[in-house]
Order: sequence, then structure tokens, then C-alpha cells
Amino acid sequence: MDNMLYIAASGASQNMNALGVHANNLANARTDGFKADLHQARSMQAFGEGLPTRVFAMTERPASNFDGGAIKTTQRDLDVAIKGEGWFVVEDLQGNEALSRNGSLKVDESGLLLNSHGDPMVGENGPILLPLPIEKVEIASNGVITVRPAGAPANEMEEIGQLKLVNPEINTLTKGEDGLFRNLDNNDYVADINVEVLSGAIEGSNVSPVHELVGMIEMQRQFDMQLKMMKTAEENDRSAAKLLRV
Repeated sequence: MDNMLYIAASGASQNMNALGVHANNLANARTDGFKADLHQARSMQAFGEGLPTRVFAMTERPASNFDGGAIKTTQRDLDVAIKGEGWFVVEDLQGNEALSRNGSLKVDESGLLLNSHGDPMVGENGPILLPLPIEKVEIASNGVITVRPAGAPANEMEEIGQLKLVNPEINTLTKGEDGLFRNLDNNDYVADINVEVLSGAIEGSNVSPVHELVGMIEMQRQFDMQLKMMKTAEENDRSAAKLLRV
């Protein structure tokens, strides 16, 4: 009974964790540049006196689905999408560089270039500042940003910086709780001239709502099965106790 209950309780716990992953993915189905999380667990033998026969499921850090999301054309000057592989470099809350695929950009009142999540976009020399006021912004395929100052002639565009575009190996990246990706080796991100962006478009989430809903239903059914297994273990224990009293 003990072994059966142990396995069922461990399985139920993992089903709950998987439900949380699916629910988070579903909540971000419309988040620009979001990469779906993949729940994963592995078997782990319990250690201790009397426990060698016990094996439980141990949650691993969620993996990520690095497939590209759908490209949505917006014709907005401050919207850019990565073509194929690559990442934008942004600054996190600790002032360190991190990676994102969110190319829905905006300019705050100080001229700082941010993505829709509020992360500062990083250029060659740190966060990119635009000289306000401006009338027009253009972002080239290589990430070079040019602006037309307010009141300037229509053909007068000034280059003010370049988006830092990188393409590290995806097997070296991990997603943080803030949704940003970082290099496991904590190395500096080196700009890659082969990474290009598409202006006037953004990359959507790569989450499939149908897939996530099906996953949630499957996990709920497995959770119910684990509870039934725990109930059966309890009933077996009671039956065994009655036999011992006879």
C-alpha cells in the first residue's frame, strides 16, 4: 500500500505542475514573442532507510519551445520581427543583458526605446535613447535606427544607433521567471551581422491554444486517475487491516 500511495501522490503532484505550465502558456497565447514552456520530469529513487524501492517523479526546470511564432504585419514603424533565428538584446531589472523576441517597441517620455514588456532595448553602447522630439523612425533590416527630428526636412534622417542582434546556441539558453532568456554560461552576447529584422511586423506567441487545452484536459484526467489510485490504496489498507484482526 505504501509504495502504491507514494507513486500515486508523486504522480498527482507532477500533474498539478504540468497543469500550471499549460495554464501559463495559454495565458500568454497573445504575448508578442512568447516561447511556450514544456513541462518535464524524471524518475528519482528515494534514499533512506526502508526507501530503496520507492521511486518518485522529480520536476525539472521547464524546457522551452524555440519554434518561431506567426509574423503579423502591422505597418507600424516601431514594430520589428526577427527573420528566422536570432534574438534582441534587452536590459533586465538588474541592469544585465538578456534576450527577447518581443519586437513591439515604444519610446518613453525620456526617449528610451523599450519593448511592450517595458524592457530597454540594447544597442552597441547600452540602452538606446532617441533624441526627442522626433517625427519619424525607421529601422533597417540590420537593426540600424534612423530618425527625423521634429521640424527637419523630409529627407533628413539621422542615424542614432543599432539594435544589438545576437544568435547564441539555443541549447545554452534558459528562460527566467521574467520571461527573458539568458546564456547558461553567463557569457557576453556577441552581435551577429547575419541576424536580420523585418520592419513593420511583429512575431506573435508560438503557443497553440488548442494544444494547451488538450494538454490541460489530459493532465486533469491523469490527476483524477492518481486520486483514484490513492483511494484504492486506502481501501486495500483497510481490507488488509480487517484480515489481520480476524
